[in-house]
Amino acid sequence: MSLRLEWSNEQNKVDIPEAFFGRLEQLLQLAAEAEGLTDGEVMLSFVDDDEIHQLNRDYRNIDRPTDVLSFAMQEESDEELEIIYEVENEDDVLPFEGILGDIIISTERAKLQSEEYGHSLEREIGFLFVHGFLHLIGYDHQDEAAEAIMTEKQEAVLRQAGLNR
Repeated sequence: MSLRLEWSNEQNKVDIPEAFFGRLEQLLQLAAEAEGLTDGEVMLSFVDDDEIHQLNRDYRNIDRPTDVLSFAMQEESDEELEIIYEVENEDDVLPFEGILGDIIISTERAKLQSEEYGHSLEREIGFLFVHGFLHLIGYDHQDEAAEAIMTEKQEAVLRQAGLNR
């Protein structure tokens, strides 16, 4: 098996050029490579604020839209998924295989945030995608130390892909 990205763009109100999906494939490969991950499938859906608001309310009990949601398939309980591997050499076997999970991005929120932060929509969606991917494999940002680790990993992938601020 290899890493695969599947996507849906049906509930999206913001124009996403078809060529951008190649960039997302690149980001997936770079982020996975950085984590030593070679197998799995990620489903990406672009939605509007209304749809992500409903999902955020239904699954997180937060009654407002958000920019990105991740639903990991490797979770075994309602608790946050812990990172359970470290790749120290080629002989290590990673526990992730099959469907890693779903990443859902509000393109309306991404467009607004790209304007607020003064960078491209491509950069903002790339950031949200990598952020969502890291959540799928167990990273979180519940405290400052964890947030710093996650931020550095995101920025390293984005720099490697040429999506700088």
